[in-house]
Amino acid sequence: MNRPAESIELTALYLAGMAEQEHFIQGDEAAALGAIFAGCTFFGGYPITPASEIAEVMARELPNVGGYYVQFEDELASISAVIGAAWAGARAMTATSGPGFSLMQENIGYACMTETPCVIINVQRSGPSTGQATLPAQGDVMQARWGTHGDHEIIALAPSSAQEAFDLVIRSFNLAEEYRTPVILLMDGEIGHLRERVILPDPGTVEQTQRKKAREGEDVFGGATVPPMTEFGDGGFVHVTGSTHKEDGLRDVQTQSVHDRLVRRLVAKIEGAREEIAL
Repeated sequence: MNRPAESIELTALYLAGMAEQEHFIQGDEAAALGAIFAGCTFFGGYPITPASEIAEVMARELPNVGGYYVQFEDELASISAVIGAAWAGARAMTATSGPGFSLMQENIGYACMTETPCVIINVQRSGPSTGQATLPAQGDVMQARWGTHGDHEIIALAPSSAQEAFDLVIRSFNLAEEYRTPVILLMDGEIGHLRERVILPDPGTVEQTQRKKAREGEDVFGGATVPPMTEFGDGGFVHVTGSTHKEDGLRDVQTQSVHDRLVRRLVAKIEGAREEIAL
């Protein structure tokens, strides 16, 4: 999903039109605009209260910056498409709430195992099950940490204002790209729906961390804690599997040392960067 130069130039002009101004907007809207400023080019989602406004803004704004918005039949398809878009080179995200977040858990684990950079916004609501769909809650913290099965680490950020929703979405994308991992933004329905003053920055001052890409002829199996990423369509062969695999991506589900080495590295790349990740 490499974007032509003219598309990038138009994006800069479009964002500049919104920048350095005060906006009185919802936290959901701020989060969506943060994704646009962060360089998001793909959103896959399914409407759900209280996160639907994020999808609405992305549907309106993404085409203006050369991006793609797709509404899927459910949250399972949404997170699957986000993972695929990331492997095609996009900065990709989705947004959901309680029941939808539950449906995404298996593929969040898949994204951890395949080291797929993506952002998942969970605008929390009261549960369990359908619960009180229009009332806020903050009960998904443990689910964000332990929702998918097996040994893994996850990065999760939690804004406390609409301005922080904007700022932390940008940070979520940068962390996802730097550490090749899904990043969860834990909002709640109160933050998502309240309106506050939000100041959008000059887009030229917004940092966009780029994922490390494999170069032609480079040894990508050298044991780096965060290995370079080869994207689909770049011309090389790519092995991607949710099964236990060796450094070259090939499955090996029988060798204990392979599994131990893989899981320890996946944990270490986040645990070893705690000070850099912490706000």
